[in-house]
Amino acid sequence: MTNYLEFEKPLAEIEGKAEELRAMARSNEEMDVEEEAAALDKKAEELLADLYKGLNPWRKCQVARHPDRPHCIDYIDALFTDFTLLAGDRNFADDHAIVGGLARLNDVPVMVIGHEKGNDTKSRIERNFGMARPEGYRKAIRLMEMADKFGIPIVTLVDTAGAYPGKGAEERGQSEAIARSTEKCLQVKVPLITVIIGEGGSGGAVGIAAGNSVMMLEHSIYSVISPEGCASILWKDAEKMREAAEALRLTAQDLTKLGVCDHIISEPVGGAHRAPEETMKRVGKAIENQLKALGEKSPDVLLKERRQKYLDLGKKGLAA
Repeated sequence: MTNYLEFEKPLAEIEGKAEELRAMARSNEEMDVEEEAAALDKKAEELLADLYKGLNPWRKCQVARHPDRPHCIDYIDALFTDFTLLAGDRNFADDHAIVGGLARLNDVPVMVIGHEKGNDTKSRIERNFGMARPEGYRKAIRLMEMADKFGIPIVTLVDTAGAYPGKGAEERGQSEAIARSTEKCLQVKVPLITVIIGEGGSGGAVGIAAGNSVMMLEHSIYSVISPEGCASILWKDAEKMREAAEALRLTAQDLTKLGVCDHIISEPVGGAHRAPEETMKRVGKAIENQLKALGEKSPDVLLKERRQKYLDLGKKGLAA
């Protein structure tokens, strides 16, 4: 069953009518409704393409948060082989919002690290909706250090509304853990490739996203704060999230102009949630291309280019 977004209601009506006709035909074999249903299918297809042709920033936020978008574990299952889960920060606990481990991508060894939101009530609670605690970032640091030691490229898959802001997380040094994780991203001498697969929220995303190559899915978002949070601070009204989304420049298209995003990975018509297998295939191909390009560079060049990339942020597209 398709989960329709608010702006997709006209599409839901058309597809619903087509399904109703087919249901009637299934219950009465003498009815021939295929021609009429096919016409509705064509109309729905055209409307879907039109809706997604020029999504505004707020609608992109809705698409990026769609519960049916493929999540980190889906990508790991679809793209990588021989995945070996590595758990724990060797200090406090294992944070389930960040998963990571050794794997192979077309027989190339990689370290995969990513946020996992979960896909049902039970798993979302277990994964804390993808919002990591300090031990999650300390686990990421441990895995990045391991990859660096053995010369293994790192792939990070980002999908979080932000780091967990709870009392316990703050007591255990949330900001320090994120800062050190970001620092570790800038210290490793192996290729570090980041893909924003859904939401890239605040420091919770940056902590594992300071890569040589930062790619974003076409309808993903990446921002210092959520539109709702921004609206609450600036206008004292969370309902102004649409205006905030426009002002934050959080889309892949805007961030490419600003130099934050290096490559945009196109999504199938209707978003990743409508064709998850095709989306994951495209992401896998993009990662392969970046691994090949970055694999030709020496460790010192990788380190220098990565650091310079972040020192130069803000210069490109400054007048845009």
